[in-house]
Amino acid sequence: METTVVPIGQSLKAKNAAIARENRERFHAKRLLVLNVLSSPGAGKTALLERTLTDLLPRVRGGVIVGDLATDNDAQRLRRSGAPAVQITTGVLCHLEAAMVARACEQLDLDALDLLLIENVGNLVCPATYDLGEDIRVVLFSVTEGEDKPLKYPVVFKNADIVVISKIDMADAAAFEREMALANIRRIAPQATVFENSVRTGVGLQEWYDFLVSRARRHANG
Repeated sequence: METTVVPIGQSLKAKNAAIARENRERFHAKRLLVLNVLSSPGAGKTALLERTLTDLLPRVRGGVIVGDLATDNDAQRLRRSGAPAVQITTGVLCHLEAAMVARACEQLDLDALDLLLIENVGNLVCPATYDLGEDIRVVLFSVTEGEDKPLKYPVVFKNADIVVISKIDMADAAAFEREMALANIRRIAPQATVFENSVRTGVGLQEWYDFLVSRARRHANG
């Protein structure tokens, strides 16, 4: 009897890729702009998404899917924006997968949304190679994490469409070297558009909003 050996990791990635394609087709059919937002813990993902959802309503109807190892704290916080939020609790799994996103979408009225934000589990390693069906992959890091973040985690930055440098109001206190950080981003992720902002002060947020509104409208118009 002939046997076929299939590497487990390869098989799982292939299954994820197939479901991600299905997700993407579904999102495009709904003319929905979808972002996959990644960062290490504490970089400011939830704060940025909460303010984004709050400030863009009602111009852009946003919804959010949140991934965490435990608790639904972030989903509760994001619902304060007025946007629908679905929590995915992954347990020991350090990333979201396309199938999880597909199931979470069943709890959302996608026809009532223009923008879907997926807040991935706080981790710059595991989520880097998992496609969720998103249009845009956003990688965020704060000034308190150091200028060399892109050099330490090159895979996730190489796959980024956007890099957000967050908490820039703390740059002086953190002795953050901006030009070095930008040079490191250009070295690892020359394809990425860079935004620099502060949720606390609002600096840089308008450029971020303008980008999202423009892309959401483009999707809505087919």
